[in-house]
Amino acid sequence: MGVSSLLTEATRILQTNLFDYYMKKLFILALTIALVSPAVFAQKGKNLFPPTDKDKLGMVSYTYRKSFAKDVGATLDTIKALGIVNMEFSNLFGRTAKDIKALLDERGMKCTSFGVGYPDLENKIDQVASNAKTLGAEFVRVAWVPHQGEFTLETAKKTVADFNKFGKTLKEQGLTFCYHNHGYEFQPVPAEVASEVKGGSEKTLFDYIVQKTDPQYVSFEMDILWTFFPGQNPAEILKRYPTRFKLMHVKDLRKGVEGNLSGGTPVENDVALGTGQLNLPEILKAADKSSIRYYYIEDESPSITTQVPISIAFLRTLKK
Repeated sequence: MGVSSLLTEATRILQTNLFDYYMKKLFILALTIALVSPAVFAQKGKNLFPPTDKDKLGMVSYTYRKSFAKDVGATLDTIKALGIVNMEFSNLFGRTAKDIKALLDERGMKCTSFGVGYPDLENKIDQVASNAKTLGAEFVRVAWVPHQGEFTLETAKKTVADFNKFGKTLKEQGLTFCYHNHGYEFQPVPAEVASEVKGGSEKTLFDYIVQKTDPQYVSFEMDILWTFFPGQNPAEILKRYPTRFKLMHVKDLRKGVEGNLSGGTPVENDVALGTGQLNLPEILKAADKSSIRYYYIEDESPSITTQVPISIAFLRTLKK
């Protein structure tokens, strides 16, 4: 049985009532041992995510959003128990940045990226910068550009201007601004500006945004699901722009789900890494040759208790 089949079957079993709470924990442990066995997943070379590199692999708080809303400290304990100490916070969950930094420090954890909404950057960017620096973050990330209907050239032009402005202000505060793609921005480039955008016949408004923003001020966080979902190849885009991406959301899409340009899909379509449609070894090897520094696991599904340990085990098997 291959790794993908093994992971898919493991996910199915864990989501049944065949095991009680403690048996599930033992099963996950056994699966982890099996996955890291060379007989199961033989690859040559160094690990892409060695356990000794504590910062490279992280977790986005959105994965545990329901738990964080109830108890930030206990949720951090859960994540640290999985061997993850690097966080990207996309919400303060009713706490102050100072409170969360203290909780992180108590556990020997850190926050490297802080996600905010577009209106926050438009209306209170100084507060955003202050919170990010208090958290200890290096990056400030936004994951959605407000728009109605299809993402248009006019919206893309405004986005470029805004991003350059946001990025310049944040750089002056010692922070790096990143845009997290969400699928809708892969609309084809209109003919009227096609000559301004480098690339082949498949160039998109995402290419327009990357090429029109100033690399001094604007970087990117690739969400690989929201790159694949609209029909793009994440590995090829990483090769096209090897120095523009600094962060990544690592996730997988349920087999059989067809994508589109909406920027949305039911959260149940997020599956354990290695059990879905994405060619993760290809993508992550390309990412390793790019400028990406931190890789955050994001799983929006209600099955994180079973899926996240499987995802971490899968990532620990990957070789360069």
